[in-house]
Amino acid sequence: MVKKISSRLYLTAIFLFLYLPILVLIVLSFNDSKSRVVWGGFTTHWYADMLKNETIMEAFATTLWITLTASVLATVIGTFAAIGIQAMRRKKKAILLGATNIPLLNADIVTGISMMLLFVRFTKLGFSTVLIAHLTFNIPYVILNVLPRLNQTSRSAYEAALDLGASPVYAFYKIVWPDILPGVFSGFLMAVTMSLDDFSITYFTKGAGVNTLSTMLYTELRKGIQPELYALSTLLFAIALLLLLVMNYRSSKKNELQH
Repeated sequence: MVKKISSRLYLTAIFLFLYLPILVLIVLSFNDSKSRVVWGGFTTHWYADMLKNETIMEAFATTLWITLTASVLATVIGTFAAIGIQAMRRKKKAILLGATNIPLLNADIVTGISMMLLFVRFTKLGFSTVLIAHLTFNIPYVILNVLPRLNQTSRSAYEAALDLGASPVYAFYKIVWPDILPGVFSGFLMAVTMSLDDFSITYFTKGAGVNTLSTMLYTELRKGIQPELYALSTLLFAIALLLLLVMNYRSSKKNELQH
């Protein structure tokens, strides 16, 4: 009994440590007072002010454009790369999987600095370099989401479709594509999540005049915390939470269909 109670208290303390700061942030985004310790009443005008702030809106538009473009391209490239890796022999597959895991295990600051040094050697830092950087670290997430689905597909069904006269492209979209679609979608959502809140790599690869939400927040926080930033952070948390709920819902549906 004591052990059960202590374990619950321990878990409660962990979740409070993780989510209490976010809850405080959300509450402050609806506080009519600029003070962080005085409640001035409920309001939503900080969200309206956020929408009127040109700096925030420009950073938000840039973030969405980079995130969606990099995620879509990474999903396409990563899906084809996963198909190629899955068709390789064991040794080559192991080598490429090891290379795929390097960006995931490497520290973001190391990746950001190395990309910056590469870019400044051949071109100027700007929007395109940020896009390439996001595309680079998104591809491994897509590959590692698609590969398990490919390993579960039946190659005999694909070969049977070819024997019956189907073209390779038609057989792929009719036989293989429906099986790997959940993995492709999960990889896309993972890429969106990683690009949306990336700071370290973006900070080192962006040029003058290019700001995403993360780099803009870093710049604004040094000047002083504005209530509009509470509203912006709450909005970002809501987007990330929505993506997480969608991924969990799809996973639960998939498990129900399998059972």
